[in-house]
Amino acid sequence: MTGAFVAALVLLTATVFGLVRRRRDGRLRAGKGSGLDGSRDRLSPAELGAELGERATLVQFSTAFCAPCRTTRRVLADVAAMVDGVAHVEIDAEAHLDLVRRLGIVRTPTVLVLDAAGNVVRRAAGAPRRADVIAALGAAIG
Repeated sequence: MTGAFVAALVLLTATVFGLVRRRRDGRLRAGKGSGLDGSRDRLSPAELGAELGERATLVQFSTAFCAPCRTTRRVLADVAAMVDGVAHVEIDAEAHLDLVRRLGIVRTPTVLVLDAAGNVVRRAAGAPRRADVIAALGAAIG
């Protein structure tokens, strides 16, 4: 009887975890600073390896083996092409481990929405939806 109870408990826990993760996956949330003074994370063109967009920048951290990264790349490139002054930068997470650690990135794809100054305004772990990316740009540009 104890074995059946443990198995049921493990299944219930795994189901709840899966439902919570699916609900949170790809949601663009407000970027929070990691500095001791509560300041926002800021990325420079040197750290990105590319120039910031005039109005905003969509930064994607990817890895070679990440299947959702391909979908995310297409979505972000399409949105950047639709909105004037928005750039899309893709960063190989494996090649930039210092930046990954500093920003607290734990999975790919991770998307950061930066304002014109390079401040992280929104971030998402997982593949975001096109409508969510467009709405997040409104927060970065507005």
